[in-house]
Amino acid sequence: MEGVTTLELRQLQYFVQVARLQHVTKAAEELHVAQSAVSRQIHRLEEELGIRLFMQRGRNVQLTPVGQLFLRRAETLLGDLDRAVMEIHEFLDPEVGEIRMGFPHSLGIHLVPQVVAAFRKLHPNVKFRFRQGMYPSLIRDVVDAEVDIAFISPYPETSEQVTGEVVLTEELFAILPDTHRLAMEDSIKLSDLKDETFVLFGNGYSLRPIVWEACKKAGFTPKIGFEGEESGTIRGLVSAGMGVSLLPEMAMYETSSMMPAVVKISEPHVTRTIGLIRRSGEKLPLVVQMFHTFLLDFFKNHYKTL
Repeated sequence: MEGVTTLELRQLQYFVQVARLQHVTKAAEELHVAQSAVSRQIHRLEEELGIRLFMQRGRNVQLTPVGQLFLRRAETLLGDLDRAVMEIHEFLDPEVGEIRMGFPHSLGIHLVPQVVAAFRKLHPNVKFRFRQGMYPSLIRDVVDAEVDIAFISPYPETSEQVTGEVVLTEELFAILPDTHRLAMEDSIKLSDLKDETFVLFGNGYSLRPIVWEACKKAGFTPKIGFEGEESGTIRGLVSAGMGVSLLPEMAMYETSSMMPAVVKISEPHVTRTIGLIRRSGEKLPLVVQMFHTFLLDFFKNHYKTL
């Protein structure tokens, strides 16, 4: 339809208001314009579309069937426009913006609450929308623009679709039942656990290949007895004597009645990288840029990189 491209925003706004109130005079009063102006814009809109949008019903008006269809589209269009304007305002004023952030579960226990709380002390009006996920889904969420920024571990060194930086390198420790023969040692070699049953994260969790490769480096393939999806589950199973495992220090902050013994691994030195990633070649909204700068300073001042 050739005339659609000449539609004016004002025509759509007047049409929606008349449709909602089913009365031209009442719509004009709500819009704070003359009734004649509303009637004129509705008439022009009908001419542009080549259809009748309303039927007269006494002093009221009623949408025609095609008018009802057009109302749904017009409301969607105006709603999208309102959201676009809001997003632009948030982009230009980072103090009232929203940050969409992804992170793995292992960082949601302590790190993410810590940095968000510290940031919101400085910028209390900034909103957050969180998305937890495993390594592949976090990469996908960033690439697909489901989130603006994400914590991830390990940091993807070779990805062309995302960019970022390592903010922390964290040591992994052996966790053992408190009755284990090595539980009281200051440090052990990972090879000391070659005959043990391991409790590991399931496939898809980033800590699993880190532990697997460390064991291979120590000269053995870990015998997996049990798998879990959360660090609390891993700790609980180890505490119950179901096996041993390796966890990063951050996974030890949460305490419960069943806590395993934590022992340093002297050989090999097992670590994981934690990074911040964002889409390659794309400028972040101002509020996310502000948060990104805050995070880099926060890690520099509060965390030691190994």
